[in-house]
Amino acid sequence: MKKQKCKKRNIQGACNMNTNGMLFMNIETTLKRKGQFRNEHHKAVVNVNYSGIWVQEQLTNMLSIFNLSYQQYNILRIIDRSEEPLSTLQIRERMMDRMSDTSRIVDRMIVKGLLKKTTSKKDKRLVDVALSPKGKTLIKRLEKEFDCYVDQITARLSAKEAKQLNNLLDKMRG
Repeated sequence: MKKQKCKKRNIQGACNMNTNGMLFMNIETTLKRKGQFRNEHHKAVVNVNYSGIWVQEQLTNMLSIFNLSYQQYNILRIIDRSEEPLSTLQIRERMMDRMSDTSRIVDRMIVKGLLKKTTSKKDKRLVDVALSPKGKTLIKRLEKEFDCYVDQITARLSAKEAKQLNNLLDKMRG
């Protein structure tokens, strides 16, 4: 896949040098932790949690330029990837953060002109949610920005390391 030109964004982090002279973020230093972790498993759980929050903060910063929250972006992507309009329940089931108040977020996105609601053709008691023309334009523009930003966040990982990380995270979740 061809690399696209990306606008350089400021990725926040506490970088240190390892023994090979490569930059990395040490969880103990980052958290200013004086004591040891109970064991490597404890450290891994704290590190995964911290790293997940860190990645979401980086992406939230990028999305704020477009006046979007991470949940709103997630909804735009879910609807964009669907071949037909979705109910708010279907959207919630596909969201990364299932605790979100999907109905309220969708309503705010309708006010922004990014989504539109119509009565479901299958069940008149339900409403279908789809992208508006403005939402379609925004998601196309965001895809490139988002992909560039993800590439910058993961730039320190080789493709092999990213695959290994994915496999380990999948294994941990069972």
